[in-house]
Amino acid sequence: MESKVAHAIALGSSPVAVVLTDERPPEAVQFKEDRWGCVGQMIVAVSKGRTAVFDRTSFGCPGGGTGLGFGNAYQKTGFAIDCLLSGGDEEIAAGMTRRSRMGEGERFFKSRELAERAIASMPMREVPTEYVVFKPLELAEGGEPTLVIFLVNPDQLSALVVLAGYEHGRAENAIAPFGAACHSILYGYAEAEKDEPRGVIGFFDIAQRARVPRDVLSFTVPFALFREMEGNVSGSFLEMEDWRELRERQ
Repeated sequence: MESKVAHAIALGSSPVAVVLTDERPPEAVQFKEDRWGCVGQMIVAVSKGRTAVFDRTSFGCPGGGTGLGFGNAYQKTGFAIDCLLSGGDEEIAAGMTRRSRMGEGERFFKSRELAERAIASMPMREVPTEYVVFKPLELAEGGEPTLVIFLVNPDQLSALVVLAGYEHGRAENAIAPFGAACHSILYGYAEAEKDEPRGVIGFFDIAQRARVPRDVLSFTVPFALFREMEGNVSGSFLEMEDWRELRERQ
């Protein structure tokens, strides 16, 4: 599945298709059961040509399970995310089996109560399938993805935000929620349920930013919005001189 949008913005990597399925792709890489791994890093790997698969026992970390749509994985695993996101807890940290910032906390929220409020506001869900699969978009044949993820620089992000509202006459074309690197997927699921879905800008997790190039953010769109954007490349600003000048400096 070739993307006109990816070509128009001179995307240097493949858009990533998020596919909900009950069939495990035989060629897919997968985290070991109940072992730590970063779903955000998997997005980057898939943009370079890999295929990855996740299920309810191999989602990498509680944040990854939550972001992929396997319910509230923080609650299911008993992970004290409110402590980690705020001031930490030395006693909890001492009982953990892997290295963590739990002791001092990541300090993204001023208190545990505020961190709890943020987690409670997330659009938690249980996807209806056994697997969530990431594929390079050009390999996602034979069925529609649920979401498409672009990894972009600021110029490319600007183009995607504008294109997302090209035929809607709206100014708020995207949301930028804070969360783990993979939580844009969770918010993308929520946007996909709306009559006029928006894009989701992501990769804001300061604790994980070092895992991606400094000028890269993600832009996640429901597949319906992706198809709309694909159909709007021709005749849009992407054919005008202002964009051509930006494209040439990619």
